[in-house]
Amino acid sequence: MKCQIMNLGEIKNIGFIGLGVMGNPMCKNLLKNTHWNIFVKDLNKLKEKDLENNGALIAKNVNELYEIADMIITCLPGGDFVKDIYFGEQQIISKLKSNKLIVDMSTSQPDLMIELKNQIKTKGSFFADAPIARTRQAAKDGTLAIMVGSDKDIYKKILPVLEYMGKDIIYCGDVGTGQMTKILNNMILFETVVALSEAANIAEKYDMNVKHLFENISKCSGDSFALRNHGLKSIAEDYYPNPAFSSEYALKDLSYAINLGKTHNINLPGAYSVKKLLERTIQNGDKDSYFPVLKKHFS
Repeated sequence: MKCQIMNLGEIKNIGFIGLGVMGNPMCKNLLKNTHWNIFVKDLNKLKEKDLENNGALIAKNVNELYEIADMIITCLPGGDFVKDIYFGEQQIISKLKSNKLIVDMSTSQPDLMIELKNQIKTKGSFFADAPIARTRQAAKDGTLAIMVGSDKDIYKKILPVLEYMGKDIIYCGDVGTGQMTKILNNMILFETVVALSEAANIAEKYDMNVKHLFENISKCSGDSFALRNHGLKSIAEDYYPNPAFSSEYALKDLSYAINLGKTHNINLPGAYSVKKLLERTIQNGDKDSYFPVLKKHFS
């Protein structure tokens, strides 16, 4: 198998499926390398047209994209969408040809990634999970964190492509470990945002400026990426835009972490507390708002 990897030709055609909040700027960064042909597909025709105006080619359908592309990237809302492409009505997995590089940059279930790897391997092709982290601005700037689970040779092969989209490309181990890293990272982030929200709610009741509070804490042991971004830029400013990483998406990602815990009967009291808050936030009408909006729904 290693010999086969080393004999893979140069990547010339890249297919990109999913042109949403993150996928759109990621794809635009790939277009900065004019040696690649970028073929795109999305359910939203306006999003396809936007990428076409930036130099991409619109595939007629998903089947054509997989036929033409040497490397196919999916960047979708979640594992159910990834599963549908490969095992749903279009049955891409049954039509997949050999010597394709498949990379899922969605946030998906680790066990789905392992299943995809095994199925894709039988077709003589190769798979990596490479979920992304950081903000919309990082996607625009090409400074995302990308957590890769794959064979080491595959990682080396796709790295030059990933470097157009990310600043910190992290090799996590075998297929599935990229998703595991992303899911647990998000669980930690969500729980930290709850703590920041609790602090903000207390400060407001005592007439202390939340921005000043967070600026002070940023110089103390409570400092974190979440404080400097979700705290100072969102909670302190009472700013919860749409589109952004929504409460609905946060709950989806958190559910993956909770399911990982359930598999081994691991108690996750922090995660379940966040789950209840996100569910309440969604029920109260903030499904599509940036997820730190949960701060407004503590009671």
